[in-house]
Amino acid sequence: MIHRHRIGDAHITGVIEYSGPTHDPAFLYPAVDKAARDAALKANTGWLAPHHYAPRIDRLIVTIQLWVVQAGGNVIIVDTGVGNRKVRAAAARMDRLNTLVLPWLESIGAGPAQVTHVVMTHLHTDHVGWNTVDEDGKWVPTFPKARYLFPKEEFDYWKAQYDKGDREVNQGSFVDSVLPILDAGLADFMDGKSEVAGCLAPEPVPGHAPGMLSFRIRSRGEEGLFTADVMHNAIQIAHPEWNDRYCVWPDKALQSRAAVLARAAERGALIMPMHLGYPYCGYVRRQGAGYAFEPAT
Repeated sequence: MIHRHRIGDAHITGVIEYSGPTHDPAFLYPAVDKAARDAALKANTGWLAPHHYAPRIDRLIVTIQLWVVQAGGNVIIVDTGVGNRKVRAAAARMDRLNTLVLPWLESIGAGPAQVTHVVMTHLHTDHVGWNTVDEDGKWVPTFPKARYLFPKEEFDYWKAQYDKGDREVNQGSFVDSVLPILDAGLADFMDGKSEVAGCLAPEPVPGHAPGMLSFRIRSRGEEGLFTADVMHNAIQIAHPEWNDRYCVWPDKALQSRAAVLARAAERGALIMPMHLGYPYCGYVRRQGAGYAFEPAT
């Protein structure tokens, strides 16, 4: 599935790898008290269902998507999903996928020959997979004409684990989807301060991952925020105190989420997370002492 948006002169396209009711709330948010979690989901079902929560089976809807930015002559992919034929034994829903993401990218002018930049918000398994494709049994860069931009702090964190002998860093994706980019000489590192790809201003949001970055894009008075994994589901807009199970630094994750929600509400920015259900992006609006989600049209 492909969905399109505009931020001023920038063309933004979301390419959905998959989306559906995949996560038990107790699994995704294990630190939240069961009674409080159940009560919050019940109270918010009216707006969460059917696009963010499936109450009949008590499952949260989680999307895996790639964002494509076409601006200033550049074709930029922000995060690259799970990828095809990657062995991910620890997560059956990601194991050895066989999707049409690549021809979908080609259909919007973001094929291997067109992409100029691949920008990583962080290096978790479901954000780096299409960095590489299998070519005669070897993982090679999918976009050989692009520069791949990695957050330096994030890369260093996982590389230290790899150097200690852990070859299964991030379910093996560090080996099959990150290191081949360095071997090919296509990697650059972001300091989290300088604008990249001609239009993306990084804003550090550590917590879910150690060096995670969100990216701000502005054009003609309009603004968008690629918010990475600051949230996995829209319920975290109403309940920003909920951390997902994958947070490396829970306290920092709470601080980063609070900062992103406040910035989005103040700026009227279109938030573009990686995992939100339909319509996959929207706006954060002030509601009393907290926030509400307004879906994009």
